[in-house]
This record gives sequence, structure tokens and C-alpha cells, in this order.
Amino acid sequence: MKAKLLQLVLISGIMTICLSFNATAQSKPWTVPDASKSKKNPVANDAEALATAKTLWGTHCKSCHGAKGLGDGSKAAQLKTEPGDFSQAATQSQTDGALFYKISEGRDDMPSFKKKIPDDDDRWSLIYFIRTLKK
Repeated sequence: MKAKLLQLVLISGIMTICLSFNATAQSKPWTVPDASKSKKNPVANDAEALATAKTLWGTHCKSCHGAKGLGDGSKAAQLKTEPGDFSQAATQSQTDGALFYKISEGRDDMPSFKKKIPDDDDRWSLIYFIRTLKK
């Protein structure tokens, strides 16, 4: 009986440690340099930019972030970090510069898109699509 109780306590402790590591990884802040945060989007917010962004989203972003940016894409369950819900204020309140930095640089499961989408203007256009995802 004592051995089973000790085993249960040990397993419980290991699970707690694993969950706390996972929670830490999920909530790790994504620091954006101030110079990047303050950058203004140089692309005009027009139908052409939005059409470009919608196509790029379908090709590069939808599989993880989902069609509506809810973080429910077909690959989302395979990721170590949550892709996030872009309709929430946590994303929508970020500056265009901060979003551009994150798209360009990537982090953890989120790849850098500098090579996949080499045109800066195309990456800037993606921000206009992200802005359409708000609730």
C-alpha cells in the first residue's frame, strides 16, 4: 500500500512538472524589438493587397492557423506551441510592425517567411488579411 501511494505521488509530481513546462512554453512572450514595432506598413490597404494576402494565407498560413485564424488548421495539433487565435485582441492589438517582424523572423514552430515569401510587400499585405480575422 505504501509503495503504491509513493508511486502515485511520484507519477503525479512528474505530470505536474511536465504540465508546468508546457504551460511555460505556451505563454513565453514573443519579444519584438522597438524599432520593428514602430515600422509602418508601406503597402496600400486596397483590394489588390488583400487578394494577394488571401492567396498567401491559403498557401502558407492556413494549415496551422486555420481558415479564419482561430489556430485550428489541419497541422495545428502536431505543433508543440499553439498557433493562437488571431481574432483575439492579443493579436489584433499588435502593431503592423510587430506582426511583420513575427511573420518575417518566426520562432519555434512558426517558421521565418523571409525565404518562403521573399517579397517584403507580400508579407506586409498578409497583415491586412490578419486584420480581417477580428471578431
